[in-house]
Amino acid sequence: MKQKRVLVTGSSGLIGSEVCGYFAREMGFAVHGVDNNSRAVFFGPQGDTRWNQRRLAAELRGFVHHELDIRDRAGVLALLKEVRPDVVVHTAAQPSHDRAAAIPFDDFDTNAVGTLNMVEAARQACPDAPFCHMSTNKVYGDAPNRIRLRELETRWDYDDPAFENGIAETFTIDQSKHSLFGASKVAGDVVVQEYGRYFNMPTCCLRGGCLTGPNHSGVELHGFLSYLAKCNLEGREYRVFGYKGKQVRDNIHALDVARFMAAFAAAPRAGEVYNLGGGKANSVSVIEAFALVEKFSGKKQIWSYTDEARIGDHICYYSDLRKMRAHYPSWDITRTLEETVRQIVEAWRARSA
Repeated sequence: MKQKRVLVTGSSGLIGSEVCGYFAREMGFAVHGVDNNSRAVFFGPQGDTRWNQRRLAAELRGFVHHELDIRDRAGVLALLKEVRPDVVVHTAAQPSHDRAAAIPFDDFDTNAVGTLNMVEAARQACPDAPFCHMSTNKVYGDAPNRIRLRELETRWDYDDPAFENGIAETFTIDQSKHSLFGASKVAGDVVVQEYGRYFNMPTCCLRGGCLTGPNHSGVELHGFLSYLAKCNLEGREYRVFGYKGKQVRDNIHALDVARFMAAFAAAPRAGEVYNLGGGKANSVSVIEAFALVEKFSGKKQIWSYTDEARIGDHICYYSDLRKMRAHYPSWDITRTLEETVRQIVEAWRARSA
């Protein structure tokens, strides 16, 4: 029987590398990774992911790395026609809404045009292969900030019963401030939905909350928990931007992201959208995250505060997971926030040893 193949873009990144490992070990797939270390270009040496590429090559039997930029339309099409994967997982992106303002063309060409290159190549080469696109909750722009909030001792929370379970997929993505990153991701998100609906391809857009885990190369502009833990261990100052440090994010371990992609690949739907985050149970404010990291590192967090919030930043955001659980009842969150933070701290400690 022919071994199934998965093609993963952004394979050296946090989610891409987790997907590579999961599909190889748990599902017996041959893995083709696509990555050109653009994270190091976007964020400098601290964003470099070559270490993760080397780890995959060493740990996964038969792993094939393809040094390819998803902006290379002809190269993308040629690769998909050569590999003809059974599943396509698209996680490659310019991931920072702060950085996007300085590199708007690189951002849009990567997030919007690169996604179009991928899904059109899939239509030509492997139209029946489930196509999982890693989108973002930033497609909602700052519209979640219009929800009535209440201020608690260490966090903001929703003060509207309609959002007791978080933000659902029906929430508006229109007429709000997204950041240029959010706008480019909206374009890619809608394109992937359209290929599902117009061409009846098995596609899904996964609107991620804070995706995290021990293999994250967190930097100040992207990778909240990972970067916070790194600052703590190195005795570096962490800067808090606005909202009294009480802004809330839901954090999901990369393993649970990979598990959902596998569930979708096994029973795909056309043009679906899911809010893929940690949900209310895995939500945390910046101030609460300091205490969690300190618990596992044994070191006091050094931090400073500025009243100026990031443009388009969410004051409170956590995902309503009910649609995901209804469509894929065998899937659920398996890694708690505490366990995820413990793994992140231990990973940074091991890397710096």
